[in-house]
Amino acid sequence: MTAEHSAAGGRPVGRIRFMDAQRVNLDGFAVEDASLGLVAMRSPHDPEPGLVIRDGRVTELDGVPEDRFDSLDSYIARHGLDLTVAEEAMGLPDVEFARRLVNPDVPRSEIVRLSAGATPAKLARVLALLRPAELCQAMTKMRARRTPSNQAHVTNRLDDPLLLAADAATAAAFGFREVETTVPVLADAPSNAVACLIGAAAAAQGVLIQCSVEEALELELGMRGLTSYAETISLYGTEQVFTDGDDTPWSKAFLTSAYASRGLKMRVSSGAGAEVLMAGAEGKSMVYLESRCVALARAIGAQGVQNGGIDGASVAAAVPLGLRELMSENLMVMMRNLESCSGNDALMSESDMRRTSRTLPIVLAGSDFMFSGFGSIQRYDNMFGPSNFNAEDIDDFLAMQRDWGVDGGLRTVPADRIAELRREAAQLCRAVYQHLGLADFSDDHVERAVDAAGSKDLGETDTLAVVSAAQAIRDGGITVVDVVAALDETGYEAAADHILAKTSAIFDERLGVLSLVTDPNDYAGPGTGFEPSAERQAEIDAIRQARGVEDLRAEQATAAVPLLAAVPGGGNGAGRVPAPGEDPREVVIGVSPAVGRDVWRCLSGLTVPEVLAELLAGLEEEGCTGRVVRFNDTVDLGRIGLAAARLAGSGIGIGLQGKGTALIHRRDLAPLANLELYSVAPAVTPELYRLLGANAARHAKGGTPDPARNPYNDEAIEARYHTTVIALMALERAWVKPGALPEELALDGLR
Repeated sequence: MTAEHSAAGGRPVGRIRFMDAQRVNLDGFAVEDASLGLVAMRSPHDPEPGLVIRDGRVTELDGVPEDRFDSLDSYIARHGLDLTVAEEAMGLPDVEFARRLVNPDVPRSEIVRLSAGATPAKLARVLALLRPAELCQAMTKMRARRTPSNQAHVTNRLDDPLLLAADAATAAAFGFREVETTVPVLADAPSNAVACLIGAAAAAQGVLIQCSVEEALELELGMRGLTSYAETISLYGTEQVFTDGDDTPWSKAFLTSAYASRGLKMRVSSGAGAEVLMAGAEGKSMVYLESRCVALARAIGAQGVQNGGIDGASVAAAVPLGLRELMSENLMVMMRNLESCSGNDALMSESDMRRTSRTLPIVLAGSDFMFSGFGSIQRYDNMFGPSNFNAEDIDDFLAMQRDWGVDGGLRTVPADRIAELRREAAQLCRAVYQHLGLADFSDDHVERAVDAAGSKDLGETDTLAVVSAAQAIRDGGITVVDVVAALDETGYEAAADHILAKTSAIFDERLGVLSLVTDPNDYAGPGTGFEPSAERQAEIDAIRQARGVEDLRAEQATAAVPLLAAVPGGGNGAGRVPAPGEDPREVVIGVSPAVGRDVWRCLSGLTVPEVLAELLAGLEEEGCTGRVVRFNDTVDLGRIGLAAARLAGSGIGIGLQGKGTALIHRRDLAPLANLELYSVAPAVTPELYRLLGANAARHAKGGTPDPARNPYNDEAIEARYHTTVIALMALERAWVKPGALPEELALDGLR
């Protein structure tokens, strides 16, 4: 029996039981098994890189002769390789290729040129050499667009149009430049597309809209102008999985062209784990299979790729090196000179730490889209399934941007602006639906949609009205022109103009087009490439939770009361200077300089008068008396407590800083010594302050009481309160006057 088990039947010891209960153990972890495709990189079944060209024609690709090509080999060989550079790229040693990929002195254009001639097996081998920090370095250089961006999911369980519109406006305000919706009920798709289109237009121009549903319906919505991009054309790394879906590379190429011919932005989707889940991995590694998908994406003319696991992210994350493989998928897209929409749209773990581990390197390196779907709504409303980050994580993500000084595409929006936009979006949506004869929504429904954090806050709604509206949109042939006209005719010209300005490219804040052509990534080492402007950096830094000294001064003033006035008699308007006490049962409570001036509330939420009342009550319960003295020459708690003790008839003093830190001192001790100390001010309760007063009285009577214990919990006290402490101490120091005399405070109202 190991030390991990108790003697009772092999039951794990408490430490292991505790570890077993942590959320990371809700995740699945798999033993590597190459035969199943459960291997991230370097499967023994991966082919050796190779390319044979005869008379300008590929006759062998990665060890497979032309007469044995499957449909993927054929398409890649005919359309996916630049044969003018192939010999050079394939002849470059893997390590040298990897070094050039990481080296900032080798321009991005050179890596793109070489990658165009590299076979899927070659790129898979090169990427398998990169360590995590090297993946970040390479991605910083290789992303197509200089300016990073982000994409949002906007869905809800009820397909409620007003809530969709309000949430789309919220997402656009936060800075998401693409909004992707889907449906729990397929028939609702036209309504969802219209609602998100209208809602996003309430907040910003040029936000792209997608409705991810069955391919024929999705294409129809795009051709009507109700959506402006698509990315759910799925590619797979083996012919078997293509065949299972009644697809081929040619059918996917045709569908891609159908979108592009109508001016819709077109990405394809792929990602590790898909072939494994469908038992069609053929023993190959995930990175090799994805390399085939990305080569196909380049060959069929897609603008970009949504990959990085996507629905199969948890499969990759279950095996060793899985997260490295997911990031490699995004990087290989960039190497092929395609726009990268970098996964993160599937919850790959129930562990907050693993979720962050998966996302942070991409945010630090920068991607064309940090997420292929940040769930801007709550997890339960995300009809794609929870994203890796959801509405619950928006504040965390904004803080992450600020912490590292990076641009993840999002911004803080004032609460009143969010409310204003949500109301406008809901009203716009109601007006259009009413004008087009789709549905009527009540004022109460509008208000509930504006205020709702999610669909559970809506109460009962008429879901059949949504189905009817969607059917009317489809059967009536309603297009984006009808939506624009409805907005214009109901008095919402600005929103109508916003929709008319919509293109298949994303915009900056000044409506400049952001693309590989207009905004190419120019990273070439330190001092180059994208850096947030001073204006944008200030926006990143200004998260809503940030507080300064003046903010705290105003907050403290709300708790000010006409108590703690100085006892008159000190001359020149100063309070009476306290004399040493003579009563052996007197305890002096010394407070810091700003108490009763700028500081009125402690970190625990208790007001200073409430704390003093508890301390005095504790003294009185033990038959002692107390008086309160404000010391004006120091903020040091030890010195305040010692000075109070030297004034007290008993020789015992209590020191109290405005933030709530408190101690018991004795006149013969050194300043840094004390009898008892409450150092964790945010967690001190009224009962504990009363106990401190009672113990001070027991010391005054010559007793040896059981010391009051600091309250502790597992909260990140420092993270929550340190910035407030800094501001509080600034308020305190503003009142410090070296050599100033103490003054006695009136106790009226404290007892």
